[in-house]
Amino acid sequence: MTSPTLTTPAAAEAPTRTGLVLAVLCAAPLLVILNYSTPLILAPQTAAHLDAGSTGQTWIINAISLGLAVPLLTSGSLADNHGRRKVLVVGAWSLAAAVLLAALAPNTVVFAAARVAQGAASAALLTSSLGIMGAVFTEAEDRRRATAAYGAMMGLGVGAGAILAALMDAALGWNGPYWLYAAAAAALALVGRAVLPESRAEHPRRADIAGTVTLGLGVAALMSGLTLGRQGWSDPVVVVLLVAAAVFTAAFVAVELRGREPMLDPGLFARPAFLVASLGALVTGIAVISMMSYLPTVLQAETGLGPVTTAAVVAIWSTAAFAVSLQVKRFAISSGALLAVALVVAGAGSVMLVGLAGGWSWWHAVPALIVAGAGYGAANPALTRLSIDSVPPDRGGMGSGVNNTMRYIGTAAGIPIVASLVDTVGTDDALWICAVLAAVSAVGFAVLTRRGGSA
Repeated sequence: MTSPTLTTPAAAEAPTRTGLVLAVLCAAPLLVILNYSTPLILAPQTAAHLDAGSTGQTWIINAISLGLAVPLLTSGSLADNHGRRKVLVVGAWSLAAAVLLAALAPNTVVFAAARVAQGAASAALLTSSLGIMGAVFTEAEDRRRATAAYGAMMGLGVGAGAILAALMDAALGWNGPYWLYAAAAAALALVGRAVLPESRAEHPRRADIAGTVTLGLGVAALMSGLTLGRQGWSDPVVVVLLVAAAVFTAAFVAVELRGREPMLDPGLFARPAFLVASLGALVTGIAVISMMSYLPTVLQAETGLGPVTTAAVVAIWSTAAFAVSLQVKRFAISSGALLAVALVVAGAGSVMLVGLAGGWSWWHAVPALIVAGAGYGAANPALTRLSIDSVPPDRGGMGSGVNNTMRYIGTAAGIPIVASLVDTVGTDDALWICAVLAAVSAVGFAVLTRRGGSA
């Protein structure tokens, strides 16, 4: 006799409904990365329109990283406690408003402020969407497929963002992409409210005010110091900011160790999987994302590539990342082991890129970019899955917040580090250093994964 659960309308609609939920969840990181990538291609055009100097151009590129890193952990806890769909919808509407402000910005200060606000809204989208994913996709196989699709959006967003930025600049000017992304954010808010299920932690925690304040000030000081450091690391303002970052970070650790309901449970660091998730995101930001974020600037300066050609370079790398992210779901490999393999492959891609800045060749560039992109593409779903699996089931937003905080701190720290390396030892040596960091980290993560079991 046929089971009634196979013929009821609810059961028949369940796969379609789940697929729609996944599509909306994947739209969140795609939109975030599309918007994030725009100034990487259009920084010169934006700076020229806003009459920004060298410091202003630095803020045009990095302001969104400040907005992203500061509230990530806080927004994750808010999503867990007060509703992940609610935080996603609020984040989408906030992003739409902040993107519109950037499109209408009359000067660098307003534009940078708008990008900081975009970062905060993007943080809400990332943490809430991953929190919902952890609540909806509870079976191992379903979660592996869902996180592969979600991680693929990171790679797709970089390449598509570069191409859209170049095309929209040609058609509408430097602010063309922002009109498009404002409309997309508003659509995400409307569709997300209609489609996504609401979820929250079973046992909400009290607001950790002291933790929120000390963490926010610490990350803000660190990101500001790193951004201004590109203009001179001995500047007294930079030194004061970095010292303040260390002081506030120490205060945050003390608050979390003593708190009864800390925003970030220090006991999680005893979990090998949580260590791999956190440190893996940091290393990926420094050794992989930073190098590939700064490489377009190097290529434009040293080989004379234009915006469209540079966008094509980024697109090759990100297309490889997108394709690999979608395929890793076919392999029954632990997320920790996948991350280790991904970093080795990304490091190999960096080595293959050596020599490119000194003599441009598509025959050299394409295979190197594909290998480097494949490594990044494997890392994204690995980190996405680890951020969910390494924390208790009802703290998915917090896990996502920690993971993304480490990723964007790594990126923000890595870009000035890579820039300094390029200036002092050259592009090729900078690529070698990033490759070595990735390889050594991969070995460490493999050991941690083995000790902690199949993370």
